[in-house]
Amino acid sequence: MERSSTTHAALMKSRGTYFDPNFLVINNYLENKPKFPRNRELHEEGFRFDGKALPVRGKVLQMALAKKVKVVLGTDAVAGAHGRNSEEFIIASRKAISRRMDAIVSGTSLAAESLGLGTQIGSIAAGYQADIVAVDGDVSKDITVVRKVVFVMKDGKVFRNQAVTAK
Repeated sequence: MERSSTTHAALMKSRGTYFDPNFLVINNYLENKPKFPRNRELHEEGFRFDGKALPVRGKVLQMALAKKVKVVLGTDAVAGAHGRNSEEFIIASRKAISRRMDAIVSGTSLAAESLGLGTQIGSIAAGYQADIVAVDGDVSKDITVVRKVVFVMKDGKVFRNQAVTAK
């Protein structure tokens, strides 16, 4: 697996491919197993495989990063995952991305670039859509503060604005 993954990572780098390891989808399946359709044979086999997939994805992600592949964070929002996309930052930081801010960049400006929208979204800058999420804490010190959303703005319209507690 390691040699094949290294070869794939080199090929991805040479072709400018963006890679989304999609950690949350596996965790979500495991945490929400009862919510998924009940084709017994496929269901049980799928969960046995997915339970083993997290460590493999972590290794593949490390190889991709070593080859300087552009890694973006995204997720499939399936049963139980809606509103939990922030977990992708936490899982990726724990599995392979050592610098927390690299995880944030992967899920914001680099993800926007991968979609061909890098001049419109993914950064806070003049001329970009005013999409902002603020958290209560410093993600560079504690990535889990992405769970503490205190401010949300989409297209310049504020959807959430709660006071941040003094620490």
